[in-house]
Amino acid sequence: MQEKAKLCIEKGATALGIEFGSTRIKAILVDEDNTPIASGSHEWENQHINGIWTYSLDAIREGLQDCYAKLAEDVKEKYGVTLTTVGAMGFSAMMHGYMVFDKDDRLLVPFRTWRNNTAAEAGKKLTELFNYHIPARWSVAHLYQAILNGEEHVKDIVFQTTLEGYVHWMLTGRNVIGIGEASGMFPVDPATRQYDTGMLKKFNDLVAGKVPFKVEDILPEILVAGEDAGKLTPEGAKFLDPTGNLQPGIPLCPPEGDVGTGMVATNSVRVRTGNVSAGTSVFAMIVLEKPLSRPHDEIDLVTSPVGDLVGMVHCNNCTSDINGWVNMFGEFAQLAGVDIPKWKLYDMLYFKSEEGDKDCGGLLSYNYVSNEHVTQVEKGRPLFVRTAEGKFNLANFMRTHLYSAFGALKVGCDIMLKEEGVKLDRITGHGGLFKTERVGQSYLAAAINAPVTVMKTAGEGGAWGMAILANYLITKKEGETLESYLDNRVFAGQEGVTLAPDPENVAGFEEFGKRYVEGLPIVREATRSLKY
Repeated sequence: MQEKAKLCIEKGATALGIEFGSTRIKAILVDEDNTPIASGSHEWENQHINGIWTYSLDAIREGLQDCYAKLAEDVKEKYGVTLTTVGAMGFSAMMHGYMVFDKDDRLLVPFRTWRNNTAAEAGKKLTELFNYHIPARWSVAHLYQAILNGEEHVKDIVFQTTLEGYVHWMLTGRNVIGIGEASGMFPVDPATRQYDTGMLKKFNDLVAGKVPFKVEDILPEILVAGEDAGKLTPEGAKFLDPTGNLQPGIPLCPPEGDVGTGMVATNSVRVRTGNVSAGTSVFAMIVLEKPLSRPHDEIDLVTSPVGDLVGMVHCNNCTSDINGWVNMFGEFAQLAGVDIPKWKLYDMLYFKSEEGDKDCGGLLSYNYVSNEHVTQVEKGRPLFVRTAEGKFNLANFMRTHLYSAFGALKVGCDIMLKEEGVKLDRITGHGGLFKTERVGQSYLAAAINAPVTVMKTAGEGGAWGMAILANYLITKKEGETLESYLDNRVFAGQEGVTLAPDPENVAGFEEFGKRYVEGLPIVREATRSLKY
């Protein structure tokens, strides 16, 4: 294995994926069989400046260089080889947001990330105009909100992109984007694999006389998985690797969002398959057989990396509140003179939750560290609520918080699965919530009343998915679809554990879900009453 990996590196039979997550930038190098052989990462955090969640250009650039340097260092340490080239590479990042540039390639306003809810007014108006749900985090919502606000910078916009689109442009000179991410910038027509022409006209008519451009002229060019997205320029190579070891000319695949790379990393690209990613945020993706009957505020319509329509339920909050409670229990353990490793602390508390009542004993929590659009909560107000009659013990307490991690997600998924009758052949879970064996997986199965599979490779995450997309670019056979490539050349023989929903857990989660929805006025009132 070691010699095979070394040989692949030396002859450039590798692919590199780099993904900008909310708290970590991660790089994965894979061999010709898509097996990870080296990695690197860089920790970072967003900043809240003047009411905007953002990452500075310096943080983006320095984080990218540090992440790549650590990957190259890992290659050197493991194989004694200096990394000078790869077969292909690709970049991914947290979805959508707002990055706009002028004619001199200057960023006009600080990067506005997906986490901002400042474009809610624009999203609502565009939803009505298009008869198509436009979330506040989508790029076109941010653009229209800036127009509504009369922001000075709008008149100078020459091109608009997303975080991974920016990195790709910086390294190749091409303003392109993968179709999955493009569909969260502006609605895409799955039939043409391009921006929806009818909605483009409606938007242009809406802003006529207010901006000096047509929206299609500032948006990136759309590419689907497997299409040529340019090559690493000499300037790009020097930037990515200031040591000068990395050579230019490496082909790049279309940059994709973390939604698309999650679909690839879980083999959830085919129609009637889906995945749930559960970490800082949580989202469910289901590849649809047909359009939904009508727009739903709780469901975004995006596309897969090959352009098929996908129903997406995205919730801003998942594990952050649980992490806070686990950290507090860790502080107590230290106070008691007990040093418990973090992973063990999570396992202990998660496994304890399985002893709790199926409906959490009447307890209730909301994990809203930030706003939650699916349940119409405008600000972050994490709450734990109980009546005097509730069965308040550690097992129910932890079970409540784990259920709550899927609470808002269940609201949206119930619309797709129950109201719209969407069919699922399989769904795969990935992300930090599933690291503890069985627990989070079984609770998700109860929430959606469907079997959930967690694969051993799911922990590799989006950077691995991006590396696979890069490898697909250079190793696909003539006419080989991405779906077939994943089935036959990536996931064939992969080990996974599937848990069917336990009927008692399903009934318990239904009861909790009813209580969760009925209690939403409590947390909405907290956003009004707690001003500090």
